[in-house]
Amino acid sequence: MRNWILKGTLGLLLIGATARAQPVPPSSSQAAELASLRQEVSLLQQRLGELSMSMEQLNRDNSALQAKAGQNYVTLEQLNKAVADLNRTMQAGLAEQKREVLQQVGAQVEKLAKQTQAAIDAVARNEAARPAIQTTFSDAYPKEGISYTVQPGDVLAIIAKKNNAKVQDIINANKISDPSKIRVGQTLFIPQGK
Repeated sequence: MRNWILKGTLGLLLIGATARAQPVPPSSSQAAELASLRQEVSLLQQRLGELSMSMEQLNRDNSALQAKAGQNYVTLEQLNKAVADLNRTMQAGLAEQKREVLQQVGAQVEKLAKQTQAAIDAVARNEAARPAIQTTFSDAYPKEGISYTVQPGDVLAIIAKKNNAKVQDIINANKISDPSKIRVGQTLFIPQGK
């Protein structure tokens, strides 16, 4: 539309310029003015051509954008369906991940339970293998003897052998409830028979 208006305006300017130039022979100032007008008309025609090409390009670009925009529209229903599908996929993924974590935790708990049971069994076996703790002691041991200081590496059997005494007499005389618990530096009475 603008092209037609510009072309019409230029046409009128050309007709007016041509009509003025024919009846009266131009003076030198008029000739200069006419030459200036012709140059301006020529520049306007050139500019009009450029504008026309720009308009045509804009129209092509606009048509392409409208066609492309028509292809990218989605309905609200399509968008809601896509969101629902995404939610279902996420929920399924989370459920699977939760199941895997629970399986791993269950396996670890089972492993810990087995280790705990093995430790309890080992403690029970050690307790069963240990000699019973003596809580009553006999007075039937020799009342004469010597004092002995426990050395590193000593156990009651070694002390009894070194001093030619009986282990049970040493236990009774010193009221030792757990023979495995004598300490280095501890002083014991070693009963000796005649």
